[in-house]
Amino acid sequence: MKLKFTAAALALLAAPAFAQDAAAPTGDAAAGEKVFAKCQTCHVVANEAGEVLAGKGAKTGPNLYGLPGRIAGTYPEFKYGESLLKLGEMGFAWNEDDFVQYVADPTKFLQEKENDKKARGKMMFKLPKEEDARNVYAYIASLSPAPAP
Repeated sequence: MKLKFTAAALALLAAPAFAQDAAAPTGDAAAGEKVFAKCQTCHVVANEAGEVLAGKGAKTGPNLYGLPGRIAGTYPEFKYGESLLKLGEMGFAWNEDDFVQYVADPTKFLQEKENDKKARGKMMFKLPKEEDARNVYAYIASLSPAPAP
């Protein structure tokens, strides 16, 4: 008995693998570790046990451990800005593309996502180079648990 697979059948069989890969960071975590030096002035990556995995214990910004897949504005014991809290209330969860857009211009990102020209981000630092932002996201993801499906 011969089996024939059409292109459509093969695509359906391969679709779950592609979907999983799409969630994987596209940046270079090793390069992101170097760029993260710019972020550690305000941020830290510390696990549930309090072990600092990256950064220097800075608390101006929230802990970035577990950022991929986290609902915006939900890291405990951090005082987020009103616009970021509103984004979280909308059910927004962080992914690579949104992270890249956010760090390029936080206020512009919030204004566009919330369709509100009055929305403002508290983060003043910008990371405008897409490659740097993708690398930092990959680095943060490499230190974080896998996001919930």
